[in-house]
Amino acid sequence: MEGPIERIGAVVRAGQRQPISAAVAWDRLVFVSGQVPMTPAGPAAPDIAGQTHATLDAIERILRDAGCTLEDVVKTTVWLTDAADYPAFNAAYAERFPADQAPARSTVIAGLIAPVKVEIEAVAVRPAA
Repeated sequence: MEGPIERIGAVVRAGQRQPISAAVAWDRLVFVSGQVPMTPAGPAAPDIAGQTHATLDAIERILRDAGCTLEDVVKTTVWLTDAADYPAFNAAYAERFPADQAPARSTVIAGLIAPVKVEIEAVAVRPAA
């Protein structure tokens, strides 16, 4: 692979630009930073299904700016704060990534900095020009 590294989207929290990019692209690879379902008013939804959809919506917007869609995602890493949320998370995730089109995925249980139930990062491959 060749070509310059492209930084896609600034990350601003509480009015402060953060030292991360929403995504970084190198040639056809797009690496989306971990996204959480936060709005200025707090979590986008109270439940894991709603938070999963809100997080995937954010990833979808970033991918669009990079010339990709969710169908171009080849790998995700997911952090859940509660293992009991896994079945509802997995059901919501499957609505966006059907089994026959699902990317590779790692799912772990961990504490998160934001007061949310899920964080997701993604790697996508841009369609060939």
